[in-house]
Amino acid sequence: MVTSDITYREASRQLLAHAHAELDAGDLRQASEKAWGAAAQVVKAAAELRGWDHNSHRGLYLTVRRIRAEAADQHIQDFFAFANYLHTNFYENSLDDVDIARYLAHTEEFIAKIEAILDASPTNSR
Repeated sequence: MVTSDITYREASRQLLAHAHAELDAGDLRQASEKAWGAAAQVVKAAAELRGWDHNSHRGLYLTVRRIRAEAADQHIQDFFAFANYLHTNFYENSLDDVDIARYLAHTEEFIAKIEAILDASPTNSR
């Protein structure tokens, strides 16, 4: 049986690939939003695995804060902020391709950190 946390992780990986494709195609707004979506989906995976709320932006931010505290890694929250800048860029269209590429790289680091935490989590951690 496929669980929701696995589904969210798969969606995160797909959106990350789409973000790179959109950046390569020059669609900066879509690259930004796909990167945000990839970060949000991996956070949803972590929250789902732990039985935490993740049905709002607030739920996502609280999950990131809780994971940062668990992992004692400030970079988790910092890298999530870059993903949030990308989310804002979808609406404001104010970042250039260099900034988006840099923020996307930080978003990838964020996703890798969360995936490592998920990989180390027991499946019955609810």
